Amino acid sequence: MIIVVHTTTANMDEAKSIANALVEKGFAACVSMHPVTSVYKWKGNIEEEGEIELSIKTTSEMLESVKKAIIYMHSYELPALIWWPVDGDEKYTEWIVDCVKPE
Repeated sequence: MIIVVHTTTANMDEAKSIANALVEKGFAACVSMHPVTSVYKWKGNIEEEGEIELSIKTTSEMLESVKKAIIYMHSYELPALIWWPVDGDEKYTEWIVDCVKPE
């Protein structure tokens, strides 16, 4: 099953480092990076920060590897990690499966 994993990072350097590692290791076919502004509650305070959002295209079989890699490389105490199944163009989803190499 094709999934998209979502996380955010503190800056573009961290985003690129995580994205490159995920693709190089075969954990993801593609990682898109987008600058965003996030408003969130953290330790009782309302925070507003510029972040880089990552949309990671992978398979459900690689989810644990993706999560472990992000947690290991991430600078946040509690990185955002959410995912959902997606459907898409057959040729594009086949490409994702072909790029991802389960451990």
